[in-house]
Amino acid sequence: MVLKVTMPRLGVTMSEGKVTKWLKREGDTVQKGEALFEIETEKLTSVVEAEEHGVLRKIVVPEGSDAPVGGVVGIVTMPDEEFTEEAVTATRPTTVEERREVVKAEKPEEMRELREKISPLARRLAEEYGVDISKVEGTGPEGRIVKEDILRAAQVRPPEERVELVNVAEIREMSVPRKVIAEKLSRSHVTAAHVTITTSVDMTETMSLRERLAPEIESKTGTSVSYTDIIVKIVSSVLKEHPALNSTLEGDKIKLFADINIGVAVALEDSLIVPVVHKADRRSLAEIATYLNEKIEKARKGQLSVDEVTGGTFTISNLGIYDVEAFTPIINPPECAILGVGKIIQKPWVVNEKIAIRPIAILSLSFDHRIVDGAKAAAFLQTLKQNLQKPERSVD
Repeated sequence: MVLKVTMPRLGVTMSEGKVTKWLKREGDTVQKGEALFEIETEKLTSVVEAEEHGVLRKIVVPEGSDAPVGGVVGIVTMPDEEFTEEAVTATRPTTVEERREVVKAEKPEEMRELREKISPLARRLAEEYGVDISKVEGTGPEGRIVKEDILRAAQVRPPEERVELVNVAEIREMSVPRKVIAEKLSRSHVTAAHVTITTSVDMTETMSLRERLAPEIESKTGTSVSYTDIIVKIVSSVLKEHPALNSTLEGDKIKLFADINIGVAVALEDSLIVPVVHKADRRSLAEIATYLNEKIEKARKGQLSVDEVTGGTFTISNLGIYDVEAFTPIINPPECAILGVGKIIQKPWVVNEKIAIRPIAILSLSFDHRIVDGAKAAAFLQTLKQNLQKPERSVD
């Protein structure tokens, strides 16, 4: 019996993956559970194991090529089984390229339907600005595309290609993770109503708390405690008081999450990954520090599992280590908010009506205004500031 080796689904958002390396060659014997090939997805790299014993008779998708989820990448048969090229053809599914051709063929029908859901003025503006209406989400009655939708889409179009001649030093192919980051964040900026608010925080007490607790935690666990660890712990506590920031939008309904799962952005050489501290509000500071140290190390080695990077409900991005004082973070969909943390800097600060030098950090909260009003977001940030300035109330 011919056994199809297919591209696995390693996450709910995964649609395709790249075969980066075959660990077996055509004609090699494979054992059930043995590493067969490596793939790269939108979030991580992973090794796929053989599901049955047999012989790898045909590699359908070569190294460096993409395949859709469920698509056949290879053929395994029993050692004594007859095998023909026709068997591959018969079992081979639609490739990524073939699927794209189908999408193109369906485009005219989609455009016909879209024309019935767009106002005449919006259609003229779309033609004038060169906006692809198939990529525009209508906000009018029954999803009808109106003038404001086209104007909003026109503002986020990529700039026109430069006509002046310049010397190009190098052209690099985007990796799969980088492509997905670009698509995901672009989609976030277009679909979510981004608003960013900031506040400055006196980190004196948080620094004092770290100095007091870090030696004890390190002696017991062997793990150092970072400011990010403390912020994760405090943010998880604050989200319990402000659940609107721990939610998502599904259609016309706002879903409030029962679990508080904090993602922490980690920069890699050519991409970004967000390991998730699940149920962070139920973990002690020592547990959070130990967990994050382990996951960040695995992230840099490309060893994180799908479960370790999915299920986030709120994200924290700390760029203080790069001497960044403040920035505007982009929401990590489908979440509704993200917190940006800047570098702690000694600055003049008013204490008891006198000027003093204090360690100050700027917090930037980006949130989806479709889900959260400015007042609720500001209240969250205010509570977070208060808890960072008096961290004992939420850190154990």
